[in-house]
Amino acid sequence: MDFYSTKGRIFNIQRFSIHDGPGIRTIVFFKGCFMRCAWCCNPESQSYEIETMMEKGKEKTVGKDVTVAEILPELLADGPYYRRSGGGVTLSGGEILGQPDFARDLLRACKQNGLHTAVESTANAPFEDIQKILPYLDLYLMDIKHINSAKHKEYTGACNERILKNAKKLAQSGVELIIRTPVVPGFNDTAEEIRAISKFAATLPGVKEHHLLPYHRLGQDKYGGLGREYSLKEILPPEPEKMSYLLSVAEESGLKCQIGG
Repeated sequence: MDFYSTKGRIFNIQRFSIHDGPGIRTIVFFKGCFMRCAWCCNPESQSYEIETMMEKGKEKTVGKDVTVAEILPELLADGPYYRRSGGGVTLSGGEILGQPDFARDLLRACKQNGLHTAVESTANAPFEDIQKILPYLDLYLMDIKHINSAKHKEYTGACNERILKNAKKLAQSGVELIIRTPVVPGFNDTAEEIRAISKFAATLPGVKEHHLLPYHRLGQDKYGGLGREYSLKEILPPEPEKMSYLLSVAEESGLKCQIGG
């Protein structure tokens, strides 16, 4: 089982999560990302390099290299909770497709041990890398942040053509695919923008759900800890009434829509 020795770089393992796929889950956060979303709540995930971040006045090392075999016991530890709740393991980031071989082999080990698997990803990578993980994947939670490529690049640092193209290929692959959209004031919180995303999601074969994730500022302090400026500090989270309205707009697509996910 050589794949147990595959090495990757992570920055956190979070247990007992209930917002990153079905049931109670353990989340493995990968280091490194292809994008620079202005609202990113895990800025320590963006660089692949191991960093030092100030947290509560103390230095904290962010990032470590591990093998599949080294972290698997921690992922298996909550097996009884997974089984009772229908949960499992979710790979997140950063962007897990920045380390496609590690993602593939970690998912493979989870499946070999009977765990439900999910990933959170923008699919902003060569589809060949996505294909590596599909045989070991139960659920793909895919962010589609905007339909307009120019605005997408302005706020994330990347165009969206490959993302939308890969969404179509993923939908045709047969993997369960749920579309998620972080709703960020000033970026994509108009009825027209949400309607366009949900309408696109409804064209994807087999896609039944679209989740709207309200913008929050829970990661703002991390930017200071990394010596960086948080560019959206003047932006407030959307009001509940606004989210309810946008939810009703998304539901026009005929998909099952919800706030959070």
